[in-house]
Amino acid sequence: MEFLALIIAIIALIVSIIAYQKAAGRPIDIKADQLREKTADVLERLENYLRKKEKPEDIEKSDN
Repeated sequence: MEFLALIIAIIALIVSIIAYQKAAGRPIDIKADQLREKTADVLERLENYLRKKEKPEDIEKSDN
C-alpha cells in the first residue's frame, strides 16, 4: 500500500513539473506588463503634477 502511494506521488510530481515548464513564462510576463503599466501611470501622474506647478504664471511670480 505504501509503495502504491509512493508511485502516485512520484507521478503527481512529474506531472506538476511538466505543467510548470509549459506555463513558466506566462506569469512572469503578466507581472512585468502590470509593473510596466503601473510605472507608466505613476510617471504620468508625476508629470501632470509637475506641469501644473510650473505654469508660466508661477514662473513669472517667482522671478519678481
